Amino acid sequence: MNTSFFVRYFVLTLGHFTSLFILLCIKNPKMEKYSSAIKQWAFEDRPREKLAAKGNKALSDVELLAILIGSGTKNMSAVELARSIMADVNNNLVELGKLSVDDLQKRYKGVGQAKAITIIAAIELGKRRAGTDAIKLPKIKCSNDAYQAIHSSLADLPHEEFWILLLNRNNQVLKKEKITQGGITSTIFDVRMILKSALDRLATGIIICHNHPSGNLRPSDSDKQITYKMKEAGKLMDIQLLDHIIVCGQKYFSFADEGIL
Repeated sequence: MNTSFFVRYFVLTLGHFTSLFILLCIKNPKMEKYSSAIKQWAFEDRPREKLAAKGNKALSDVELLAILIGSGTKNMSAVELARSIMADVNNNLVELGKLSVDDLQKRYKGVGQAKAITIIAAIELGKRRAGTDAIKLPKIKCSNDAYQAIHSSLADLPHEEFWILLLNRNNQVLKKEKITQGGITSTIFDVRMILKSALDRLATGIIICHNHPSGNLRPSDSDKQITYKMKEAGKLMDIQLLDHIIVCGQKYFSFADEGIL
């Protein structure tokens, strides 16, 4: 027998098995069902991808539950399994919360102990969140409030540092952040870094702060230039510069109080 005979035999055999596989996929309902796995769905319809692209509020209860489940069975996707579970509790999250780990494991094929525990833990976190008070943010009503908020970070340093207070529309402090650290007489000031931090926190107001280790409370020409530059840059982004505080030991200087902001 020559080589060409084996080649023809291999091609015919491969064609036979390919045809058989196609017929099985068409006739076997289990194969059809398996082909509807989440990976075959449109990208925007997959729960994880949908959450990443559109945010958590865009997902239904079923889709959120499917993310917790993670994966389905050979014949059922995670979303289909989640839909089955939610249907059994009349699509009511309170009723879902009444199920135990054993209930989930016994009633639903594809939900093992790990998945059941994940679901129960997520529900418990939701219950605890509902009973937890939101963190009360400190509010800046005057320059002394700003000084008190930043004093502990700047008062006793032997070198200059530049900090910011990021505020919301209600003048509540969203974040206190160190921007730069310098030497004894100066520090670097970068408007872009400050505005980036403000945008990241969705702040509408900024108070810039730095210290004078020298003991001289009065602002330098450089301090005044920094203040003007920050104020003008903030206007472009609709972020208001509310004050510039210079900390000097137990005393402070406020640009807003002195009318030179």
